[in-house]
Amino acid sequence: MAPPANRRSGHSRRAQYGNFVSYIVAVALTLVAGVILLVSTGNHTAFAGVRTAASDATAPAARVSAGTRTTGLTFWESLKGYFTAGRDRARLEREVAEARVKLAENAALAAENQRLKDLLGLHEPDAKPVVTAHLIASTSSSTRRFATLGAGSNQGVAVGMPVRSPLGLVGRVLEVGNSTARVLLVTDGESVVPVRRATDGVAAFAEGLSNGTLRIRLTNLGINPLKVGDAFVTSGAGGLYRPGVAIAVVVRLLPDGAIARPLSDPGATEYVVVDPVWNPAAENAAAPAAAPAPAKPVGG
Repeated sequence: MAPPANRRSGHSRRAQYGNFVSYIVAVALTLVAGVILLVSTGNHTAFAGVRTAASDATAPAARVSAGTRTTGLTFWESLKGYFTAGRDRARLEREVAEARVKLAENAALAAENQRLKDLLGLHEPDAKPVVTAHLIASTSSSTRRFATLGAGSNQGVAVGMPVRSPLGLVGRVLEVGNSTARVLLVTDGESVVPVRRATDGVAAFAEGLSNGTLRIRLTNLGINPLKVGDAFVTSGAGGLYRPGVAIAVVVRLLPDGAIARPLSDPGATEYVVVDPVWNPAAENAAAPAAAPAPAKPVGG
């Protein structure tokens, strides 16, 4: 009798039993996994010992895997660095060159600032200031320009003493009380200050215009040598103001001088210094006499 056409090769009762057992095992493992999942969901510490034991058992293999992964990353980083080393080095060299240029520029700016300070004569006076005080008020809209100083005769302030800020001359003391003083600002119409151009000493007078600016009147009339941006400092002529204190910068030219903007704005100045009245005659008299030249030896 010929075998049926649909009979499979190797089909037997033993194969059927094997398939049946596989199904049973798979179903049992699924049920066990479900039970473990439910238990671990309700109690997170139920299988902590099992998990730690498994971690301890697999630790050596995990170390080897981590070392291999780290070695691989290091290798790829080294390989990448090999191909990009030239580019990175060129970038670093460019940054160093730019930093050197910036350093040279900063040094040049520092030297230029020092030179300009020397030209302007912005040095601290030799005389010790009388007091440093608060400028408690100033007029900005009146035709007269005054300020109130938070120091008076009790602090040694006297009439005529110059008042200056870190930026330049503010004015001079006009009236003195016990703890306050009234300051006539350089922008007042009654203020006249002998000045000179900082660069070459061109003599002039700075007269207040009562509008926040100064008029620079040249002593010697003729061709106007002034330029916009010229800085003026006190000349010391006639005493009162020590020479070399910055006062204003030219902003507009006139036929016989210029209009200048004061460097120190009383409205934006908080603290000022009161200097003693400068007396060039007394200062020269107090200066030590020059030492006599040594006598030449006889017969030398």
